[in-house]
Amino acid sequence: MELRNIKGIGEKSVKLLNNLGIYNVDDLIRNYPYRFDILTKRSINDERFFDNFVSDGIVESNPVVNFFKGNMNRLSFRCNVQSKIIKVTIFNRAFLKNNIKPGDVITIIGKYNPKSEVLTASNILLKKLPGGLEIIPVYHLCKEITSKQMKNFINEAINVGSVKNNIPDAIKDKYGFISEQEAIKIVHDPKDEKNLKLALKTLKYEELFTYMKKVRELKIKNEEHDKSYIKNIDLNKVNSFINNLPFELTNDQKKVTYEMLKDLTSDIKMNRLLQGDVGSGKTIVAFILAYACHTSGYQSAFMTPTEVLSIQHYQNAIKLFKDTNFKVGLLTGKMRAKEKKEIYKKLEDKEIDLLIGTHAIISDKVIWNNLGFVITDEQHRFGVNQRLALKNKSNTPDVLMMSATPIPRTYALTIYGDTDVSIIKTMPKGRLPVITKVKKTSELKDVLSRIYDALKKGNQAYVIAPMIEENEDTDYSNVYDLKHKFEIAFKNYNTQILHGKMNGDEKDRIMENFKNNKINILISTTVIEVGVDNKNATVMVIFDADRFGLSQLHQLRGRVGRNSLQSYCYLVSDKDKERLNIMEETSDGFKISEADFKLRGQGDLFGLRQSGALSFKLSDVRRDYDLLVKVKDDVNEYINN
Repeated sequence: MELRNIKGIGEKSVKLLNNLGIYNVDDLIRNYPYRFDILTKRSINDERFFDNFVSDGIVESNPVVNFFKGNMNRLSFRCNVQSKIIKVTIFNRAFLKNNIKPGDVITIIGKYNPKSEVLTASNILLKKLPGGLEIIPVYHLCKEITSKQMKNFINEAINVGSVKNNIPDAIKDKYGFISEQEAIKIVHDPKDEKNLKLALKTLKYEELFTYMKKVRELKIKNEEHDKSYIKNIDLNKVNSFINNLPFELTNDQKKVTYEMLKDLTSDIKMNRLLQGDVGSGKTIVAFILAYACHTSGYQSAFMTPTEVLSIQHYQNAIKLFKDTNFKVGLLTGKMRAKEKKEIYKKLEDKEIDLLIGTHAIISDKVIWNNLGFVITDEQHRFGVNQRLALKNKSNTPDVLMMSATPIPRTYALTIYGDTDVSIIKTMPKGRLPVITKVKKTSELKDVLSRIYDALKKGNQAYVIAPMIEENEDTDYSNVYDLKHKFEIAFKNYNTQILHGKMNGDEKDRIMENFKNNKINILISTTVIEVGVDNKNATVMVIFDADRFGLSQLHQLRGRVGRNSLQSYCYLVSDKDKERLNIMEETSDGFKISEADFKLRGQGDLFGLRQSGALSFKLSDVRRDYDLLVKVKDDVNEYINN
């Protein structure tokens, strides 16, 4: 039904409602309050409630309005509140003057000062509190639509509109939910807290159930219609390659490898997210799967976010596959035109089985002979269009997305609801957990002493600052100031800086020199978060650590502890110690990301706004985590039956 069919809504109101994202009657009915003000009468003699005082009272004098500072105004009158005459003041509500008269019973909400006997009101209701309790729904509004008008519009819509029941009756009975129609009425006109909580739980469940049901149906549809070419993988060759690796795979690596080999040998296209902390061994799993596809005659693409990472993966792959006929190629934007043309030709002639590179590999000039497997490393750093461009290089490639930023199960259930998720939790043998300490700036001497001990042993250190240059608006550490200070403290060692404003060649040169131990202390911004695997670095110092999210701190910490030596991470900050202490307590990236998720929210989990982050009307995937997990299980059971 159209909005203009609702009593009281004309063409002007339709446009205003459209601006609020309300386009039809169902949108209007489901324009839920964003909060509820629950008003309970408080005693004027109880100091616990002076900052949040609520009571009804009898107006004793005519209101007076004073104007000041241009269009600012203050309305004041005397009121008998619980047999005490007090002065009530409220700002910028001059329009109430004609509605408040001596003898009227009103309700006042605000801050009470018992010494001056003045109540500074935040709101005034022109009625008595019914039964000492009032629950007021608060809506998102625009200047031209008042709360009263919005309430009237919604009430009219509820009276003439119909609400679809999305929750199956069996599930309603299971949890004791009420009907969606009844829940919506209660949410817009709540009488008591108990029924309001039940109504909200019903509607939250309905919202999550509707979404997860669509996700599940989409996954089934993809499995039915988006078939991949069946890959006749030679498992004997794959097993032989695994058995001849210079190290043994961890149990988690073995589990996810065979999990994905099962995907590759089925006729259902693989669409899987592989999660694992920095250094957990995701890359070798990707290499094994690429080799498996090669035994079936297919090529693989491996896209990384940085040139440094591409080169690192390429060099590792060359070493691993040196005794096989598996041919690896590298393609980055900085390669010379002649080198690129050679790669294009080899790829088309099927002389390359695995091409590793930056977004250069999605160029129109890159033509594959038989692409069957697509890998994206640190996939959240690529835009949706970049991932699609790579995927579209073939008709139906199997897809593996990898992320070293542990995504909490909550987030994975939503953003990757139509994707299978594999997790590597165990670290390779011989790795020691990084000892992490939160230090105040007054304790910096201890940190410098640890760096000195590492340098004496021939090891290296990272030092991270939140800023590149000094900023007059903040006193946060910057790389240039720290370089000056560290050069004085460690004058016999080579200290260099690295940051995002440097050109690519300069960054690569610095990273390469650090990797080759020509630089002892690298002072950097978070540009090193995804970078060189420098096994010789054993100390990480992060200044103004309170400026970073926990997941980002965990990523930075992952730059050290990449060998059998004991490594250390120091978080230097005089603020936010309670939050930073989580880093001392655990090295489990998934626990840390859950904590970060609860503290920072779903949209800023990686320190950057995620495209496609969900925005439910009532539900919050952090707060309603337990409900979300129940819904997912219920949807699977409902569809399977």
